[in-house]
Amino acid sequence: MAAKTPEANDSPSPRSHLFTVRVWLEELGHGQTEWRGQVQHVLSGESRYFRNWSTLIAFLQEMVPGDGAASQDETTTNNP
Repeated sequence: MAAKTPEANDSPSPRSHLFTVRVWLEELGHGQTEWRGQVQHVLSGESRYFRNWSTLIAFLQEMVPGDGAASQDETTTNNP
């Protein structure tokens, strides 16, 4: 019997995520400019282009599962 290959949905979510964000000033002409950007989830390779911060935040929330509330372990630091 062949071993079952885990599907992407079967694997647990990583405890951390890595994103790259690139922003640049786009020349629109007539002396006008606009900030634009690209965000990429490194693990999956999925990326989005954005022209406003709300689109960037929406992509981050889509890629990171859960409600965004940090657990006690994640918010506590140990000072030596």
